[in-house]
Amino acid sequence: MRHKRNTVKLGRSQAHRDALLANQVISLIEHSRIKTTLAKAKAVRPFAEKLITIGRKNTLHARRLALAYLMHNKTAVRDLFEKVAPRTTGRQGGYTRIIKLGQRHSDASEMAYLEWVDQASPATEEAAPVAAADHAEEAK
Repeated sequence: MRHKRNTVKLGRSQAHRDALLANQVISLIEHSRIKTTLAKAKAVRPFAEKLITIGRKNTLHARRLALAYLMHNKTAVRDLFEKVAPRTTGRQGGYTRIIKLGQRHSDASEMAYLEWVDQASPATEEAAPVAAADHAEEAK
């Protein structure tokens, strides 16, 4: 039985899995949203949220831990500490969201977006200008 065995292996060795997770989080930090399979998104989410928690501390030790986790990618660590982590000061957890997209055509794998919660989702981005235009017309 596999009770209390939480590691999602993703069909990879430990080193390959660690590199995959680090690269996914680096892409998430750089682009604020990544499109990946649902299984990978679910595996990356705890890793990304732990890095945000480390980034909120903003100490030298925290920076060195983040550098170790992110395979010494200095630009990703800088962005994590200067851009991403400060946006989450009022939030106590749940820094990422997974949006399911359906199946990929080639192999029917479930696809999903993984993004930061404080980023506006495309649905709210489209609705905001329309709502602002409606209010402008009412003011006239």
